[in-house]
Amino acid sequence: MHVRVSAKGSLLFLVPRRLVRRHVVRFSSSANIKRPLTRPFIHLWSERGNLTMEQSDTNTGKRKHDEPDPPETAGRGKRRRGAGGKKLRPGERYIPPPQKRNPGVSFSQDHFNETSYYVEGGLRKVFPYYFDFKTYCKGRWVGKSLQEVFKSEFRSESIEYYESAAKEGRIRLNETPVEDLSVVLRNNDHMRNTVHRHEPPVIGTPLKILVDDGEVLVVDKPASIPVHPCGRFRHNTVIFILGKEHGISELHTVHRLDRLTSGVLLFARTLETSKKLDQMVRERQLEKEYVCRVEGEFPEGKLICEEPILVVSFKIGLCRVDPKGKECRTVFQRLSFNGKTSVVRCLPLTGRTHQIRVHLQYLGFPILNDPIYGSHAWGPHRGKGGLTGKSDEELLQALVEEHRSQEDLHLLAFMDDCIRVTKEAAKVEETDVEADKSGKGFPAQAEDCSEKENSNKASSEEPPSLESTVANSAQKASPGIQDHLCSECKLVRPDPTKKELIMYLHALRYKGPDFEYSAESPDWAKEDWVETDFS
Repeated sequence: MHVRVSAKGSLLFLVPRRLVRRHVVRFSSSANIKRPLTRPFIHLWSERGNLTMEQSDTNTGKRKHDEPDPPETAGRGKRRRGAGGKKLRPGERYIPPPQKRNPGVSFSQDHFNETSYYVEGGLRKVFPYYFDFKTYCKGRWVGKSLQEVFKSEFRSESIEYYESAAKEGRIRLNETPVEDLSVVLRNNDHMRNTVHRHEPPVIGTPLKILVDDGEVLVVDKPASIPVHPCGRFRHNTVIFILGKEHGISELHTVHRLDRLTSGVLLFARTLETSKKLDQMVRERQLEKEYVCRVEGEFPEGKLICEEPILVVSFKIGLCRVDPKGKECRTVFQRLSFNGKTSVVRCLPLTGRTHQIRVHLQYLGFPILNDPIYGSHAWGPHRGKGGLTGKSDEELLQALVEEHRSQEDLHLLAFMDDCIRVTKEAAKVEETDVEADKSGKGFPAQAEDCSEKENSNKASSEEPPSLESTVANSAQKASPGIQDHLCSECKLVRPDPTKKELIMYLHALRYKGPDFEYSAESPDWAKEDWVETDFS
């Protein structure tokens, strides 16, 4: 219970009743206590803007403001508020309290201006640029030195690289440059690592906007372009291309497409529309139709696959058919067969990760050019019937080793998505380390690998890959800023061919109770198409 205390000078107080009973409240003039109020706080107001409330000490009769303030450092060291009020011991580092992230912040023009594009050989490329990876100290790092952390979790670069980067002020701890990597990490330490960042090229086909009515934005996504920043991709993503080239930002993701998948991609323009569409997704009111080209002669007529799907690795979204998996249902119908491959219509009635790809692999008709579910790492039958003869850890390792032996760029994508080519692959899958390919970056934070799919937040994508490199391809170094510490600047990589940047899976139609959005069918879905037609 509270009472209102008023006095001259247009002063108004809401004071808890218990304070009125226990203390004498004095003002510059007599106080009048009026009816009790129920406001749970003390409200102070003055037209003069300078108000003090004086309390008497019932034992000494002294007013608090009459007592001299103790000196700030009288007999004791100055207390650091951010250090929990404790005096810092000699040699002890001050660690500021962690800053809260604003979950509603989206990518802005400052992000879009980090670098620019150029088109070469039909590919969209990004000029290399400097970028700050940021993270708070992980629990498993506490008590370890920076050097130990770099050695154990970021081994794609030598410790000599990190020592050189530290000397040049590129590694910072709580915004202070670190010169000695022997510094021991503590809880709430904030680390920043500045790296010279290179992005893989994507197909140079422009993003085609199908609908933009103020409530939804629908685009026809080319293959090879991720939806959100992830791994080595940031500017070569749908979100950044829309922001940089079309001035469109603050979008809400309704659904995602694999990086190598093309077709209809839907965003909500407003939070209200996003919630409405999310509800439709949960209630399965939305119909999705895909078209794909698979290996072999697919059976005629309608074929329904209801095998449950289990996630093998949440980090890269790798899945397989397993009795312990979640219920799944996909309807397939053959549209054509050219003697070698078949065009198949796909209707996923549930929304599991890689559902169409996994079910087609199980049926023995993997999608043409599928670098994951068409891989021989699954065994001699490539996962047909769910048979692999390998544990999940062995399967993950086999996939990495296959791409590694082929020296193809798929391996880079695997490294992006946290698979390490070591005997500890199984352990890594249980951690939350998401380093960039170069190994220079700290674990990715919300802006780069967040799982939340709204407000332009970066979302984790499935392992995007390139099937193989061509030994005789023209090799060119990346133009733009060259950095003397950057290992990528010293490498010369062949450009991928368009064939290597595409998987023959296309989102053809997205339909709801009162709307329908569709894209044109790709050339490879034509009945008379043969693989040699695509280069």
